[in-house]
Amino acid sequence: MGFEATFKALGDPTRRRILELLRAGEKSAGELAAQFGTTNATISHHLSVLRDAGLIDDEKRGKYIYYSLNTSVMEDIYAWVAGLLGGNGDETEPPV
Repeated sequence: MGFEATFKALGDPTRRRILELLRAGEKSAGELAAQFGTTNATISHHLSVLRDAGLIDDEKRGKYIYYSLNTSVMEDIYAWVAGLLGGNGDETEPPV
């Protein structure tokens, strides 16, 4: 997957806040939704976008789904930016 979905996901302040909350450790959808003044359906949509972009993982346990940060995509972005800054030229195209 290329960076387009990742950058789109990161472009929304609510999704960035979700990532910040998950930095402290995994949380259920309900725990995340409690941090926002919005509907559970809206948070569910944001979680889907983040999951589709590969930024979070989910695991169903019983009747709850727990979400955690997946840092591998951010590591890929960091490597790409570092390549741009290094001027090597080999890393200037994001993976597809």
